[in-house]
Amino acid sequence: MVGQLEIVAKNLLDINAVTLKPDEPFTWASGMRAPIYTDNRLTISYPFVRRNIAVGMTELIKHHLDDVDVIAGVATAGIPHAAYVAERLQKPLVYVRSKPKDHGRGRQIEGVLKAGQKVVVIDDLLSTGGSALKAVKAVKDAGGDVIGVVSIFSYQLQALDDNFKEAGLPYYSVTNYTTLIETAKQNQMISDDQLASLHAWRKDPVQWSKEYSE
Repeated sequence: MVGQLEIVAKNLLDINAVTLKPDEPFTWASGMRAPIYTDNRLTISYPFVRRNIAVGMTELIKHHLDDVDVIAGVATAGIPHAAYVAERLQKPLVYVRSKPKDHGRGRQIEGVLKAGQKVVVIDDLLSTGGSALKAVKAVKDAGGDVIGVVSIFSYQLQALDDNFKEAGLPYYSVTNYTTLIETAKQNQMISDDQLASLHAWRKDPVQWSKEYSE
């Protein structure tokens, strides 16, 4: 039976929110070469895709983080999905700016967040977890009690696990890298050799990048 992991993975591939090019790698902003590029902002333009994502996120929260009081979206890509989930759960919504405003009250958290409220932070993508954990810090600084992070997609990198372990927080994703590349292979979007290369990248992205840069 096809589950939500596979459904959303196929959705992301079909709308080109995720592109796989192991033979012609992308260069990320960090300078790293990678066989994958993700733009989950595209998902908001497809009602059936954003609905599947919202269903997946809602189920993850109900199963793992059910005592949540407030849903927080990470600006900017996490905000619409946080709104869909907050509506489904009938919970208050806030969003987290990348930095405090430089005018007015200088807020970084927009919306009503009361001290001690339990918060689930929603982002579109988790690679190393840096941006999500910055948002977590901002919520904590504003008095919120962050109980977990939920995303559309995770690259499943070791650095992500390490960073969240250090932060003492759980994270959950509607779908992930392994499911996506296996789904791509099942749908004949990539070859066996390309699948092997994609697995190798996840195992050691730095070494993979070096080999393609030589």
